[in-house]
Amino acid sequence: MALIFRAKTMAKSNIHLVYGTDDGSVTESALKLFNQLKPEGGEDFSNDIIDGNADNAENAHEIASETIQALLTLPFFGGNKVVWLKRANFLGTDRTGESARAKEGVENLLETLEKGLGDDIIFIISAPAIHKSRRFFKFLKANASLTEKNKLDTSKDGWEEAVIQMIEKRATKHSLEFEQEAMDLFVNLAGEDTRQVVNELEKLDLYLGTERRTVVLDDVRKLVPLSRAGVIFEIGSAVQKGDGSRALELIDQQLDRGESAIAVLRAALIPTIRNLFMAKSITEMFPGQQITRFSLGKVIDRLPSSDTQWLPQKKAGGVNTWGLSFAIDPCKAYPMHALKRAMSAMLEADLALVTSSLDHRMVLHRLVVELISSKISRRRAS
Repeated sequence: MALIFRAKTMAKSNIHLVYGTDDGSVTESALKLFNQLKPEGGEDFSNDIIDGNADNAENAHEIASETIQALLTLPFFGGNKVVWLKRANFLGTDRTGESARAKEGVENLLETLEKGLGDDIIFIISAPAIHKSRRFFKFLKANASLTEKNKLDTSKDGWEEAVIQMIEKRATKHSLEFEQEAMDLFVNLAGEDTRQVVNELEKLDLYLGTERRTVVLDDVRKLVPLSRAGVIFEIGSAVQKGDGSRALELIDQQLDRGESAIAVLRAALIPTIRNLFMAKSITEMFPGQQITRFSLGKVIDRLPSSDTQWLPQKKAGGVNTWGLSFAIDPCKAYPMHALKRAMSAMLEADLALVTSSLDHRMVLHRLVVELISSKISRRRAS
């Protein structure tokens, strides 16, 4: 009886919907809920877990029918029973979800729910998407406990910081710590996908073993698949560090995979050089002051908004310091005249790629070598 009381007081009803675009987080939350609500002992007979991943419309109808049967079947040994419709992929607006047969199955399920479930039946639905305009969702919104788990919107300002917090929290469970460069790359490779973050952390955990708990840059490079976003980040990072060989290697890889030279220039090289130029300009505005990646935001906040309009802006207002923060330390190795020349060289390279018949690979190589050489020449002069 104690378990029944807990289940009733934990939620709005005995129906629970967990849904959203973050598939890993949806599954994780639904599993946690299932473990909280399931009866102790006799689990094989007391609970039904139904795979909701339908191959087609007919399969979706069959899954809905199987779910109805499970909801109407009394617990084998009495007491509570949990029915979990897991990863139901036919509740959204895709081809399967829009089919007449799938809709019929969902309507049948809705009719069962509208008639009411017994107090001893707990129903959990987890789904990657659900059509919010249909009666099924409207019923759940009014009568169920809803939990929405969506991926972070990478088009919004500050998504990187939110991802870092999520990664750090999950890394702590494995007693893992990241060096800063390793974390920067990991964020750009794993991104906002909780499932991938969890998988990659488990790989790092096994790879490091029990003796080492700090993740370094080479660990991430070896184990985490290099996505397009990761390649773009790595090219920019290599240019900032003056690692011409690495930058050219990655550029060649992208070109060999069919990426256009103009896309590489505009996605990787132009933002990198522009950020270096802007970061250098900021340091020259505060001569003698030690500005670091982590103090940059506070320094800029002290400036009137009229003096920061030339810097990258957030949609909600204020300076977007994410890209600039990566450039604040590397920019110190570049003289301003070299960065001004690099800004002009970017325009020349862009025009050459669009209007001339010059070899595109050569244009990019020349641009990278010119910038890297300006950094090396300064080192030698010092």
